[in-house]
Amino acid sequence: MSKVRVLGFSVSLDGYGAGPEQSLEHPFGKGGMELPQWLMGTKTFNTMIGEQGGSTGVDDRYAAASLQGFGAFIIGRNMFGPLRGEWPDENWKGWWGDNPPYHTPVFVLTHHARPSIEMEGGTTFHFVTEGADEALKRAKAAAGKLDVKIGGGVETVRHYLRTGAIDDMHLAISPVLLGKGEALFAGLDLPALGYQVTARETTDLATHVVLEKR
Repeated sequence: MSKVRVLGFSVSLDGYGAGPEQSLEHPFGKGGMELPQWLMGTKTFNTMIGEQGGSTGVDDRYAAASLQGFGAFIIGRNMFGPLRGEWPDENWKGWWGDNPPYHTPVFVLTHHARPSIEMEGGTTFHFVTEGADEALKRAKAAAGKLDVKIGGGVETVRHYLRTGAIDDMHLAISPVLLGKGEALFAGLDLPALGYQVTARETTDLATHVVLEKR
């Protein structure tokens, strides 16, 4: 059965999923690039960017799982890029170049309409102005029997947690402190929402925690 999942989502030790002041120079906000260090040294990440080598241990296993079995993605406007308000033009096509790593339909939550963008490698960005529920409906239809991945950013994950739409999630808790930024769990009572910890593993770069909804 198809699931709605969050996998490979990096969080600081003090609970931030991104630093403050996201910009072109700071895609994860200031200090945010410390969060995914567990991922960047893996064989999976190197393969994704066309490089050789990388670690093949626990971090790599979680990295590989975060890319498998998905038929559609949902991301927020901030995850797609640093632009705010009306689209100034159609030149910005995401952070990832001509061949983004999704290779499926990607539904981007936004208040501002824009035509879909077909990219190399099977990725098509669709811009959804009718809200998160409509995006999830369309993503499930596009994914078929495969899973839907909520790719971020923080507020997008928080929305689908609040509504109970997420079936399970893997968090990589990085041993860094950001002090401020976008807090993932502020105001959320995860046990009351039905989530429980079902697995955990620790490496030098992250504590991997799996949450599942009862």
